[in-house]
Amino acid sequence: MTRGRGLGWLAHKLGRNVPASLGALVILLLLVVSAEPRWFTARDPYRLDPVNRLLPPSAIYPLGTDEMGRDIYTRIVYGARLTLGAAVLAVALATLAGGIVGLLAGYAGGWFDEIVMRTTDVFLAFPPLVLAMAIVAALGQDLVNSVLGLAGIWWAQYARLMRSRALEIKAQEYVLGARATGVSRLRILVRHVAPNGLAPLTVKASIDMGLVVVMLSALSFMGLGAKPPIPEWGAMITTGRKYLLDYWWVPTFPGFAIFVSVLAFNVLGDWIRDVMDPRAQA
Repeated sequence: MTRGRGLGWLAHKLGRNVPASLGALVILLLLVVSAEPRWFTARDPYRLDPVNRLLPPSAIYPLGTDEMGRDIYTRIVYGARLTLGAAVLAVALATLAGGIVGLLAGYAGGWFDEIVMRTTDVFLAFPPLVLAMAIVAALGQDLVNSVLGLAGIWWAQYARLMRSRALEIKAQEYVLGARATGVSRLRILVRHVAPNGLAPLTVKASIDMGLVVVMLSALSFMGLGAKPPIPEWGAMITTGRKYLLDYWWVPTFPGFAIFVSVLAFNVLGDWIRDVMDPRAQA
């Protein structure tokens, strides 16, 4: 973005785009729910009530109850913190690790750049979900290892993106001028190259959030992520799939929560990409 275009300009642009505005509102609501789920429900997500098991949606239980009599609405509310928190952490770790490695590789060049690029080639050669399953199976089957597994496969994409950006920036005249005046390589890297390479990483991270939510839920669905009775959306679908035909609400509502959150992240991510594209601001 050009100088002088701050938060007010972004808010104005966002307000003029209805799908992006709705996506931002959904994400904001999900963040508030994740921060304090007790504002939205007074029930315990782990409370068993066999007498009221598999009840359909009603005034008392808006989304029905599961096979253990637990309130599905409450479990989805509490599950937002787990699912979205894990996705944010996975993307943050991948962005940080890949950004640093790519920045150093692009700016330093030489043998270090060659080693980094060949390593990323290895990671990118495998389907992401398959490689994530292998990493999680090696580390152990739980939600934390699912986050580490996804961060461990996603960093390569961010490293390549940051490397290409670093190669472009270090050839700019202001960087060459700084080097000619005796500015240290570390100062150039921190003051010039790194800040100007953050924009594409931010765009990619916003777009990747939806995909990471899906992959985390997929790992939980396959038994490699969160374990029941943890109210994680993917794990809720896993335990509820056997009731799909007779008690459709048990797996359907957690799946709908995943659908809405992924759609919101994708719509907002596409808008951020368009806003930060210089060609779209002419």
